[in-house]
Amino acid sequence: MSDVFKEISECRIVATVVVEQADQAHILAQNLLDCGIKCIELTLRTENALSAIETVSRNYPEILVGAGTVLTCEQVERVCQAGARFAVAPGLNPAVVERASQANLPFAPGVCTPSDIEKAVELGCRYLKFFPAEPLGGIKYLKCMAAPYMHKGLRFMPLGGIKDENFMDYLKEDIVFAVGGSWLAPSSLISAGNWEGIKTRCLNAVEKIRNCSSVNGD
Repeated sequence: MSDVFKEISECRIVATVVVEQADQAHILAQNLLDCGIKCIELTLRTENALSAIETVSRNYPEILVGAGTVLTCEQVERVCQAGARFAVAPGLNPAVVERASQANLPFAPGVCTPSDIEKAVELGCRYLKFFPAEPLGGIKYLKCMAAPYMHKGLRFMPLGGIKDENFMDYLKEDIVFAVGGSWLAPSSLISAGNWEGIKTRCLNAVEKIRNCSSVNGD
């Protein structure tokens, strides 16, 4: 399962999106792919979310598609059937983590305290979602919270309050394997069909990542 998270770490950014209509998934996926965004988390906040996951999984094999806001064991089953290659949650539910493990679904539970981290480690999780990142104190809080556990090989994907102005601050830290990019394709732009606005945000983010990689010699 760690191979999938390594793929995500190579992408560096996960477009976290809420799709109201299943047919929006096609054009959204194509626009993100055209911009170089190859990892998408479709959140289970709408009745068409599973159809959207299936659409992207079936038609865009070059995109690493995952499910977000996975809160129940039943949802684990359903996202697997829809073709999700990974899943994340805002919190840590031991039953859901265990069911994901049984289903061989790479799963990153949400953590925001040291106690959350200890529970996650006990359940065998090493890739974790840090949520809500900015309201909790951002990268400074994450580094302090995670410091006692880093010998466990933990890596984090921050989400919540992250935007174009600060996402690179997170990606510069070794403990961050990727960031969740909810600002890339917000619901307001998707609903309005403002694909040019989405492409502008995505291209800007990809360019920043490339420039940073060039400076670092990657």
